[in-house]
Amino acid sequence: KQWYQRRVAITAGVWCVHIRRPKTFTPMFQLIELRNNVGIRPSLFKLEQTRAIKEVLNSKLANKVLYPHGLCIALHDILQIGESFSFPGDAGTHTSVLFRYIVFKPFEEEVIIGKVRRSSPDGVWVTLGFFEDIFIPEAYLQSPHRFDQEENCWIWEYTDGLETHNLYMDEREEIRFRVCKIEFNDVAKRAPTQDSEELLPMKIIGTISEPGLGLLSWWKEDNI
Repeated sequence: KQWYQRRVAITAGVWCVHIRRPKTFTPMFQLIELRNNVGIRPSLFKLEQTRAIKEVLNSKLANKVLYPHGLCIALHDILQIGESFSFPGDAGTHTSVLFRYIVFKPFEEEVIIGKVRRSSPDGVWVTLGFFEDIFIPEAYLQSPHRFDQEENCWIWEYTDGLETHNLYMDEREEIRFRVCKIEFNDVAKRAPTQDSEELLPMKIIGTISEPGLGLLSWWKEDNI
């Protein structure tokens, strides 16, 4: 099972309270403050309350997209635990909890290094390992370029003034790109359709059509 879950989304609802980006975090990660009514089932009563709450929160949020705030990574800390209540017919307890969670959401214009995941005539898909829904459209590639159907990859036809060099964008190669925008789709509210397979809760659109962007190997001193 992959560490990420591509097509799981959570409606923000009562979750979000405040968003922060601490100095100790890299820019692509944010710290959001949330409050939620945490239900603890009887099977978790054997655990200390804080540990039980952590397990419930991570099962709800970890590796899921919290619309429209980003991909939830991990619980940072618990700020406040309220009183616990039980309801008739429910053997568990319910507790209001204020906590902070780390989410992945790069800002527009941020430069990130990932790896080429696959290519198609429409563009290039990039992965960061924990998140793979990053797309660089054909129009945002280095120009001039062409798609090689046999190799199933894009080629930058770089000219140094004397001759043309074919620079291939092979899979698993490291690539530097700039974030253009982030698209969110609240898939939890949408009925399944024939196109549901392509509907992603969070998708990053990137570009490499600038000097210094593209495969890291392109910009080594001996290459260009």
